[in-house]
Amino acid sequence: MKHRVIVTIAGRDYTLIAAEDDGYVQRVAAYVDGQMTDLISATRVSITDSAVLSAVNIADSLFKEQEASENLRRQLKEALEETTKVTMELSDAKREIFKLQNRKEKKD
Repeated sequence: MKHRVIVTIAGRDYTLIAAEDDGYVQRVAAYVDGQMTDLISATRVSITDSAVLSAVNIADSLFKEQEASENLRRQLKEALEETTKVTMELSDAKREIFKLQNRKEKKD
């Protein structure tokens, strides 16, 4: 259920409508506030420019994290495929051992 959450970003209060819990929304707002505050104090840019630059920096971080996540998914998929291959080879080897043991027992 959506509800209203009041957050403060760059010294201004904003009312956000969110489905997430208040704590999560406050953490997101605090992150954005931190990004903007750092830019404003380091570069003396306006709030508007700080918002745009923060959005670009956050989008950059998002894209890099998505790429890293995709790389991990690919590595996991490759590891699972290798595990499946080795498991099948092990199963084949066990069947072969069983066959050889049965032949030996029949000879004895």
